[in-house]
Amino acid sequence: MFFPISRCSLSRGALLVCLTGAAACASGTDITTPTPINPADTAAPPIQREMRGMWIATVANIDWPSSRSLSTAQQQAELVDILTKAKAAGLNTIVLQVRPAGDAVYQSSLEPWAKLLTGTQGQSPGYDPLAFAIQEAHARGMELHAWINPFRGGNTSDTTTMVAPHLFKIRRDLIRVYASDIWMDPGEPDVQDHSMQVISDIVRRYDIDGVHADDYFYPYVVNDNAGKPIPFPDSATYAKYGSGRALADWRRANIDRFVVRMYREVHAIKPTIKVGISPFGIWRPGNPTGISGLDAYASIYADSRKWLQQGWVDYLAPQLYWAITPPPQSYTALLDWWLAQSTAGRHVWPGLATYRVQDGTSSQFSLTEIPDQIRATRQRTTGTGNLLYNATWTLKKNGLATTLSSDLYKDAALVPASPWLDAVPPNSPSISVASDLLQITPASGEAARWWAVRSHASDGWTTRILFGTDHTVALPSGSDRVIVQAVDQAGNVSPGAEWRR
Repeated sequence: MFFPISRCSLSRGALLVCLTGAAACASGTDITTPTPINPADTAAPPIQREMRGMWIATVANIDWPSSRSLSTAQQQAELVDILTKAKAAGLNTIVLQVRPAGDAVYQSSLEPWAKLLTGTQGQSPGYDPLAFAIQEAHARGMELHAWINPFRGGNTSDTTTMVAPHLFKIRRDLIRVYASDIWMDPGEPDVQDHSMQVISDIVRRYDIDGVHADDYFYPYVVNDNAGKPIPFPDSATYAKYGSGRALADWRRANIDRFVVRMYREVHAIKPTIKVGISPFGIWRPGNPTGISGLDAYASIYADSRKWLQQGWVDYLAPQLYWAITPPPQSYTALLDWWLAQSTAGRHVWPGLATYRVQDGTSSQFSLTEIPDQIRATRQRTTGTGNLLYNATWTLKKNGLATTLSSDLYKDAALVPASPWLDAVPPNSPSISVASDLLQITPASGEAARWWAVRSHASDGWTTRILFGTDHTVALPSGSDRVIVQAVDQAGNVSPGAEWRR
């Protein structure tokens, strides 16, 4: 968000602009409101279904790594600590920023290592952070979505230290300078080709569970010293490719083309991983009635309602970074509006601003605001989860993580299924138990992406979500009943395999 003006009308994307300029049923197939488990009840509890996601921002070292001078071991220890705390809080999905600005937080031949890792663009940190993050997230039963920024190129202050193969160095003709930032021009076909090549490379080489783009399409408008909007310098691109359309329509068409292309090309490589976008939370002022604020449709050329209605995403996570009560940007009013727009049946998992909880500003959230927003989402029939921004504020400040782990996210939950990607459940595994050690034997056919394990002991039922390669699992002492179901990558759940003492 831009500071200090009107933070209630802007997005996480604008916050990153500010920061970077200074240095986003028993079968388990039903979507249910999480139900407390009674230890005295011997009936198997249902498997909860809810998106409980969290963004980890790497740009400007917002969340991780905390410093550009950390050793490999220190970086890894920090990330393990974040993931361990996330698991303890009850989260089930990590959205890790891996391409902040035409650079890479992973091993890439297409773009240089990100400066945020070592202080020097192009310098290896000594390991592959994305591969490491995937391994550690999966080991904790959490999905890992790779968060990319399709068109951000960085800050003008960094251009003297940029190295090939950053586009600024190898295709300067595709770069536009806008205020203090550089952008890869979305209207240039070669830019879209390059960004899709980067995304496709990640999808092919890494065992991710989703691809995620945020709200940086065209840049948020910056005013000059006289208070007048600075135009984005794409007049030559428009003259070449505009084909007689109005400038705004042409820009929106560029972004639409990229969104649908990302959706189709990612699924052509791996049909069942999820594709998500987290746009600015207001599509257009007045939608719904009474909502005011930035017009993302007109100013950053993001027709996010269209993407949702056309089914060009598997989930949309609009950044609803406002409180429930203020009418100009009411969380619940916007939540209801966005849920109603999902006519293609795609998931709507709104982003919540944990960074605003007692942040010392005049518009800070109370300690109860985020929990109240999670409860409000659950009260809607099609409200199936949220994403939290960001990791530092979610896990390390104001006790929110304790509230999540002890109450809202106390019992483990599977990510809601995406049956349009695949509606066929996997086969049930075979299981055996000896000395409180569970052995899972996968069935033939489709491989299990996850195992949903429910076990009963004297203190009641425990639900755990485990990665599909985990076949030997320690159970709570004295377990007398175990139910195991295979879960595929689209979230379909097999019938249960059961063991009783």
